[in-house]
Amino acid sequence: MNGDQQLIPDPTFVSGPTQVHLADRLAVAIGLDAGDLLIKRDDLIELGGGGNKARKLQITMGEALRSGAGAVLTTGAPQSNHARLTAAAAARVGLRCVLVLQEEAPPKPLGNVLLDQLFGAHIVWSGDASAEAVADDLQTGGSLGSVSRIPFGGSNAASAKAYIDAAGELRNQVPDVRHVVVAIGSGGTMAGLVSGLGAEVVLGVDCGAVPDGRATVAGLIAAMGHGDQYPAESLRVDRSQIGAGYEHLTDGTRAALTLAAEREGLLLDPTYTGRACSGLVDAVARGDIRPGERTVFLHTGGLPGLFGHPAFAGSDAEPPV
Repeated sequence: MNGDQQLIPDPTFVSGPTQVHLADRLAVAIGLDAGDLLIKRDDLIELGGGGNKARKLQITMGEALRSGAGAVLTTGAPQSNHARLTAAAAARVGLRCVLVLQEEAPPKPLGNVLLDQLFGAHIVWSGDASAEAVADDLQTGGSLGSVSRIPFGGSNAASAKAYIDAAGELRNQVPDVRHVVVAIGSGGTMAGLVSGLGAEVVLGVDCGAVPDGRATVAGLIAAMGHGDQYPAESLRVDRSQIGAGYEHLTDGTRAALTLAAEREGLLLDPTYTGRACSGLVDAVARGDIRPGERTVFLHTGGLPGLFGHPAFAGSDAEPPV
């Protein structure tokens, strides 16, 4: 790496604090009081259709640029939100993007796959092999030239720090926040929020994207240097929303995303934010979140995946990662 590369700053994909707004009709419908529930709209981040991955990509794309790479490489399921935003971020900064997506190509490019193509990504389908194994072969084979590997879901100890910053942003916006409800996918978003807000504040709803969401989040927190402060057993993790697996729509998720749409005009996705909203509903029903306690639902995006999910699109597409 030369001196000029070292001076390259992280790109800016998030221009300022994302908005927070009250959701009183949804709050009352699930058993909270008006004024208790707010939605933080990371889904409205401008880059590539929005979503939490944009915050992390500011860091990982900055690393790629400083390394002198000509391309970035990442993996995911066909309807991966992370893959879609990686493709958009690469287009923004002028890098080639290679996406290794699981399974076979769907019959039609729906949802995130369509957007991946629009952003100019080169998509490699892994077939019966694992996406990570195919990506390893591509990277070591040298056919891609100088390539920077971005981790599954965009989450590592460096990128998770983006959500420490987001935690400070949220604390400024809602100083009396008692609960923050967020989906657990690859774990980085919850890890950063816990590091910034405390384990007692953040309720993570495991969506089944990784074998053990609690262990994944705890590992990232430890890698960021906060493991002694927030060990795995201190984390608030709800695993009741996984159902038959993250690729399957659960009844609770369908009910929650329908309720959010009908009461607030708020669109959720069937894999992550829908599950997180179902977890919020159940947490109120259990008494883990009570009326009078200021609660923020972090909307992490993922809407394009709704149009590629087989339960809604009638296709063979897979759910997002």
